[in-house]
Amino acid sequence: LAAVTDLARDVLIIALAFVTSTVGSLGGLGGAILLVPLLTFGDMTIAEAAPLGLVSVIAGSVAAGRTQLRDGAVNHRFAVVTELGATAGVIVGVILAGSISDRVLTYFLATLALLAAGGGAIRKGVRWKPDPSLGADSIGEHHGSLSGVYRLNDQAVPYQPTRMGLGVSLMAIAGVVTGLAGVGGGFLKTPLSSEVMRLPAKVAAATSTFTIGLTASTALLLMAIDGRVVVSDSALVVIGSIVGGTLGSRLQRYLSPPVVRRATAIVLTVIAVVLVVRA
Repeated sequence: LAAVTDLARDVLIIALAFVTSTVGSLGGLGGAILLVPLLTFGDMTIAEAAPLGLVSVIAGSVAAGRTQLRDGAVNHRFAVVTELGATAGVIVGVILAGSISDRVLTYFLATLALLAAGGGAIRKGVRWKPDPSLGADSIGEHHGSLSGVYRLNDQAVPYQPTRMGLGVSLMAIAGVVTGLAGVGGGFLKTPLSSEVMRLPAKVAAATSTFTIGLTASTALLLMAIDGRVVVSDSALVVIGSIVGGTLGSRLQRYLSPPVVRRATAIVLTVIAVVLVVRA
């Protein structure tokens, strides 16, 4: 009976990692924002589930990367600039971990998720329009600039991010959240990139999926040094997250920016509800 129970637990962890990573890669949220609360419905605390959430984010990011890079949806220069703020925030978050109660942290995450959902749901339409003069060879980021061109169906759409100073500062908050709760910060990074720095929704989602792996790696390393990583459970999460991240990134290419934005808002609202129920 104990063996059956252990097997069922392992299968459940893999299944949860698969589903949450698929959703996370689809919207650039990172599956951990769903996985961590779901794991705490069992016998895990946030402190125990946080490292598994980070493992999920890293595995999902690696799995999604191949498809998103091939599609030219990731803006590496934008990612590096914004990651400076996020990484600094991660270090602060890990240092503060344990000083904030699970209940307070859960309500804080739920509030941030609702704010991010509202920001994405309010805006209508598509901000950046296709340019008929651009061809397929224009797809990708521009050298020496944060601007670029992404593929929308069979059209090329140019874009130029703005308000970078404010955006990088707010990215530091996403980093703090990653260090505190192990949720990757993607549920904040994607809306910040799209609504504050005005990246196209699909580019914001793909770039966020890329950067949250970097942010999560920093936090996971610090947690490993602290002895908080359970290798056996982490291996199960990797299996589910790699498959889910691959599937989510492939589905993403077929969705329009408004659909990605609305889907992200809906998932963020669900996240907030899950967090409040968990609290």
